[in-house]
Amino acid sequence: MLTFEEVAAPSAADRALAEAAARHIETRRVRVEDKLIINGKADVNQLVPFKYNWAWDKYLAGCANHWMPQEVNMQRDIELWKNPNGLTDDERLIVIRNLGFFSTADSLAANNIVLGTYRHITAPECRQYLLRQAFDEAIHTHAYQYIVESLGLDEGEIFNAYHEIKSIAEKDAFLMPFIDTLTNPQFKTGSVENDQKLLKSLIVFACIMEGLFFYVGFVQILALGRQNKLVGASEQYQYILRDESMHCNFGIDMINTIKLENPHLWTPEFRQEISGLIRRAVDLEYAYAEDTMPRGVLGLNALMFKEYLRFIANRRCQQIGLDLLFPGADNPFPWMSEVIDLKKEKNFFETRVTEYQTGGTLSWD
Repeated sequence: MLTFEEVAAPSAADRALAEAAARHIETRRVRVEDKLIINGKADVNQLVPFKYNWAWDKYLAGCANHWMPQEVNMQRDIELWKNPNGLTDDERLIVIRNLGFFSTADSLAANNIVLGTYRHITAPECRQYLLRQAFDEAIHTHAYQYIVESLGLDEGEIFNAYHEIKSIAEKDAFLMPFIDTLTNPQFKTGSVENDQKLLKSLIVFACIMEGLFFYVGFVQILALGRQNKLVGASEQYQYILRDESMHCNFGIDMINTIKLENPHLWTPEFRQEISGLIRRAVDLEYAYAEDTMPRGVLGLNALMFKEYLRFIANRRCQQIGLDLLFPGADNPFPWMSEVIDLKKEKNFFETRVTEYQTGGTLSWD
């Protein structure tokens, strides 16, 4: 007769099956070393264990920086805009051109994230931030619509400017091929050619669209705020500038990490191509500055923006490891650094606390 121990003891076959099952479970669990930003094989649905802590930290900071446009009082702006003597024609042109570009630019950025970039990024920490970034872009589009509605502007004129105004249309035409690449359902990463296309598109959106194309408009509207004009719109642009600076910094961190994980992509020919794109972007943004400021206004003129854009372009090159394109370029708007630094306690426009957040510590990094 068999003893209890003999009946209960697993057979060699049972032990082998149990060991195989344990190995299968172990191989399904995500390990930090298995994670990659592109072409990763780890389960994208498992957020932890963290590998890219910088991405998670930026996600938390983005949530802490949350704001909504309708919380900003636009009454003073409405009164100023309706007053025939409240603003000059040149100042009104700046506002209309700004809203004409920005009102659709953030929609383009959101579509690029949701329909393109997100599906090609395989690190869940980075995906988490991209979802927050997409929501930020929706808030920004909401802000422009809120300003347009508050001031009683022609919505058709504003929202069709990216088709009808040459300086705006040319910037968007520059961006569209890179959006089309990532949103093409047939596009897949995994080859050197396609991985470079993805990296190129990430650079265009982080360093050029969010890191260069927005800055003429930011300076112009914030300059109005410095003169106590359109303080509600200026306050919203300041929050948008804070958000976009974080988007730019996140994108640059992601670009540099992809370079570290895929050094074979960063060839001399590729670097030369990227430098050429940044040069072209400087020319396009300067043309936009000339279009929006045919004459000097607010203590600004188009020529000042040529130096400023070269200064910013150099900064973007430094951040991703390219040689400077415009040695010696300086910042003619040092006050912009003060605006960007929201860590100090200062009610810049004397309307409300500009360090608005839902919780946590405000951060640009």
